[in-house]
Amino acid sequence: MRTIEQSRSGHVVVGVDTHKHLHVAAVMDTIGGILATLTIPTDTGGFRQLADWAASFGTVLAFGIEGTGSYGATLTSFLRRSGHKVVEAGRPDRRLRRMNGKSDTLDAENAARAVLAGFATATPKTADGEAEMIRQLKIAHDQAVEQRAAAMVTMKAMLVHAPDALRKEMAGKTQITLARHLAALRPRRLEEPEDALGHTLRTLVKRWQYLNDEAKELAKMIGELVQRVALQLLGPFGIGVDTAAEILVVTGDNPERIKSEAALAKLAGIAPVPTGSGMTGGRHRINHGGHRQLNAAIYRTVIVRMRFHQPTIDYVARRTAEGRTKREIIRCLKRYVIREVYHLLRPTPRTASQAS
Repeated sequence: MRTIEQSRSGHVVVGVDTHKHLHVAAVMDTIGGILATLTIPTDTGGFRQLADWAASFGTVLAFGIEGTGSYGATLTSFLRRSGHKVVEAGRPDRRLRRMNGKSDTLDAENAARAVLAGFATATPKTADGEAEMIRQLKIAHDQAVEQRAAAMVTMKAMLVHAPDALRKEMAGKTQITLARHLAALRPRRLEEPEDALGHTLRTLVKRWQYLNDEAKELAKMIGELVQRVALQLLGPFGIGVDTAAEILVVTGDNPERIKSEAALAKLAGIAPVPTGSGMTGGRHRINHGGHRQLNAAIYRTVIVRMRFHQPTIDYVARRTAEGRTKREIIRCLKRYVIREVYHLLRPTPRTASQAS
């Protein structure tokens, strides 16, 4: 730990660079600059030490923490329960890193400066309710679906080497029917390649069936949580459990931290980004940032509406007659869906008064 004696205002901000086993913090006075740095272990004792250490320099205005959703999640939760304001600091600018170098101490100092300058303003998710439960279940569900698909691809690839009779029997079957027939194989010997192929196919199909049951069970739990916490999201046309779950994962258990519909659109990578310069003012491009999974979920909702939702079909026809391209129309429709989602996530006045 190092300390710099200089004039102070008595009001400080703290930047924290988070890691798996150690966190590095820097305390910055509003007029006196960086005062000190501290390295703590990532446990409750270390978090308590950090809070006491920061308070010894004066009134703590805010903690700016990198990685509030990963290595900094437990620290964020501890500081919030202690009554402190926590801000997601984000990563420092790459150009500044190239110019000034990188170290844990420098990253912590940059986080503190970002909070004090007002560049870091995002409120992190609380991760203490149903949305966090959905996120955790969804990680397991998505992995099970991915591995299930990989097992089916491998099964079909192995069937290419199967005897003609087996290949003809399995041709044209659905995945479930194919799995049911291959599970009935009872290879006993291990003397020829065909025997090894039988054992391989039976092993792969057992894996596929296990992952299929696991994915179904997790999907059921996710659906129950979505209906419990945000049944209103399932009302609009084209928004199913998967899309609603993705929305809840991104907005978190404190959706009120998203202050406007435009902020939610930016979070989903749907808000346009200005690209004008000089004589080319007024130009925009697609925002390639934001949460890509939420962006994809909103896109799927738009495609469903374009095919089956009559008001959307009429809108597409009208905009096409005006000369708009399909890509531009989809971009507009995604913004409409985000606006609809934002108002569904906002608590009603009655709910807000009951919560207070």
